Parts: sequence; C-alpha cells; structure tokens
Amino acid sequence: PVRYISNHSSGKMGFSLAEAAMSMGASVTVIAGPVNLSLSSTIKRLNVKSAVEMHQAALNSLPTTDIFIACAAVADYRAEQVQNEKMKKQADNDTITLTLVKNPDIIADVASAKKRPFCVGFAAETNDVEAYALGKLKRKNLDLIAANDVSIGTQGFNSDNNALTVFSKDKRFDITLMSKKEVAIQLLKIISSEYQSRYQSHML
Repeated sequence: PVRYISNHSSGKMGFSLAEAAMSMGASVTVIAGPVNLSLSSTIKRLNVKSAVEMHQAALNSLPTTDIFIACAAVADYRAEQVQNEKMKKQADNDTITLTLVKNPDIIADVASAKKRPFCVGFAAETNDVEAYALGKLKRKNLDLIAANDVSIGTQGFNSDNNALTVFSKDKRFDITLMSKKEVAIQLLKIISSEYQSRYQSHML
C-alpha cells in the first residue's frame, strides 16, 4: 500500500495514440494503469491497478477489437506476496528479500487468441534495440512492433517527445524525434496502411 515496483513511464505515448486514433475516426478503448492523465470524454477508459487486471481487461476486450496496440510499460514481474500493511524497516536486519513471479504476457496472449486482432507491440529497450524488437515481433507473433531507445534522455519514458523504429516481418519505418502527439499520428498512419493491406490480402 506504500511502496511498489514500477517504472517511470508516464502513459503519455499511449494516451496520445488514443486521442489521435479518435481524431482519425476510430472507436477507442483505453485500458489504463494508474497515471495522472485525462482523456476525451468520447474515449472509453477502463482503469486497472495491476498487470493481472490489465491482462484480464485486454482479453475481455477481444470480441470487439480490430486493432490492439500494446503501449503500456507493464512490469515483467510482480511481488509474489502483497502486504496489506506498510512493510516496516527492521532495526536488526539491513537487507530484505522479495520473491518475484512473472506477470502474464498480455500482448502474446492477445496475439494467440482465437479471435485475433491486428496486434501492435512496443519494445522499450536500452541496448540492441533492433535485435530485441525483431525477436519480440517474431516470438509473440505480432503484426508490427514499435521500438524505442529509452536510454536516450530526450525521448521515451516520462518525456513529451519520442522517436520510434517500426518493424513488420519485412518492412522498416523510421519516425524521427518529435512530440508524442505527432509520433502517434505517424505511427497510426503506418498501422492503418499495414492493417488495410493485411485485410485486403485476406479478402483476395
């Protein structure tokens, strides 16, 4: 209830994508963790507090989802035991041991669902960005992955700006450093083009 494991992701990229998608005519649902951001009233918002809750909300959304964008910086692990009261410092012990367990893999489970939407993942990396992103694209059976280097202080986590390299199985798209609102528009144009291309090829 007092201390927790997280990262300094602000949610700005995901919320920018939601607003841009709405402005382009999409019906948008946002599954949001605990962030201090607001959304247009025409966007449906589902608030969750944990990775487990977000996983369930994502699976529940599948029957009405055409495109799923997994932008949240979800923790890979969570504490195995969650205390109901604040964990107090122990005067006779200078260390504490926490046991962590894996969180569910939201985008992988969505991408493997029977009614599978067009799946777009994000890869926030600090090194070997392209290699890790391409590995995630293949391993999780995604349609697109947007990779960003969060080791650069002027972009990514808790910044108003971002730059992305977007990969499909056979294409690469570069979005240079700009505001997250502008990045969102550029990324959605790529997603729209690739989604329409995929849909048309399935119709042939």
